[in-house]
Amino acid sequence: MRLVVARCTVDYVGRLSAHLPSGIRLVILKADGSVSIHADDRAFKPLNWMNPPCKLREEETSWTVTHGKTGEKLILTIEEILHDSSHELGVDPGLQKDGVEAHLQELLADNIATLGDGWTLIRREYPTAIGPVDILCRDHLGGTVAIEIKRRGEIDGVEQLTRYLELLNRDSLLAPVKGVFAAQEIKPQARVLAADRGIDCVTLDYDALRGIERTDTLF
Repeated sequence: MRLVVARCTVDYVGRLSAHLPSGIRLVILKADGSVSIHADDRAFKPLNWMNPPCKLREEETSWTVTHGKTGEKLILTIEEILHDSSHELGVDPGLQKDGVEAHLQELLADNIATLGDGWTLIRREYPTAIGPVDILCRDHLGGTVAIEIKRRGEIDGVEQLTRYLELLNRDSLLAPVKGVFAAQEIKPQARVLAADRGIDCVTLDYDALRGIERTDTLF
């Protein structure tokens, strides 16, 4: 990961155009090729970003990030670099589930047909370069589905599943891969973001899963 603090302007050129006037910002360039621009607020949400696959062309006063599929560009006009460092983070072990989340994953994997007739399990903890996907399975049409399980479903969980889907859809043996965000409770903001990204939401009933022989519906 490369961290750059610079005074710069930022222009996004593509289906939509956006301009950030001159200011001091944090630029994060990750090993997966993604680039994000941050201010000193907004918690984790960047001001602007480019998801992989993309390519950086770095010149003295201008950096151009071009998306490999859409051709959209993120152009940084560098006025002053205040900090520039690179760090090897290694393979991330992934988010550790609490007891309820781990048990939900186990129960749902053992009874994957609860999500629909003809659904079958591929495996739990399916490995990717950025951590394991909770459940990988196939729906009744044979399509690949990645499921991310949370006790409480919030925006960061949808973001996590989005990153998994970007990687999985690069695998021609799995693609196209759709996503399911499953939780005991899903926040309205998370539902909106999931819908925007084509991800289905499922509300899980923990007690019903533990008594899976009952006919109660899960969602």
